[in-house]
Amino acid sequence: MKRRLILASASPRRHELLRQIGVSFTVDAADLDETRHPGEPILSYVSRLSLAKAREVLSRQQADVIVLGADTAVALGEELLSKPLNLKQARRMLESLSNAMHWVHTGVTVMSAYQSQTKIVSTEVRFCALSTSAIDAYLQAGEWQGKAGGYAIQGLAGRFVTHINGSYSAVVGLPLYETSEMLAQMDVDTSMTPPQAHSSACAAVGEMDGR
Repeated sequence: MKRRLILASASPRRHELLRQIGVSFTVDAADLDETRHPGEPILSYVSRLSLAKAREVLSRQQADVIVLGADTAVALGEELLSKPLNLKQARRMLESLSNAMHWVHTGVTVMSAYQSQTKIVSTEVRFCALSTSAIDAYLQAGEWQGKAGGYAIQGLAGRFVTHINGSYSAVVGLPLYETSEMLAQMDVDTSMTPPQAHSSACAAVGEMDGR
């Protein structure tokens, strides 16, 4: 019998991404301090938060369930661009991302009472040179609110992206390939394929194509 999945996130984007790959889940959002520790490497930060979110939600469950925790961080060099608190911060972030390459790191943890897995997926993103009018228009649209780095790649900011190297869905908030592999290994069902095909879905496609 497949186990129930609980998503430890209130993010509508993560909800949509899980539904995209046919996963059934319920939501129990984690509530914890997301402050980065002094001197903490960014990869360690997203790993720690994804693990902490999953652990916090699992601690209040009674049944044998699987919990998925995730955290996404935008990094410009060694600077962490978190969710802007106001319009001024959002403007500064967009100005710093203009005509520059940055990294988006997403940590994902899948956890049960007996085991856990954590992976980090890093994606390289480059923005075009942003004019003042383009930044003004984006800020006025309000899409920057609640978004790491002050932008949403799946929305209006998609027009700013000139290059992406890595997982697009990880930039949105959840790397779909890695997440589906982890869920399959933890015995979580999806409606996309028969359960026995989950862990070899890509190999099966290659075989049908003769590769």
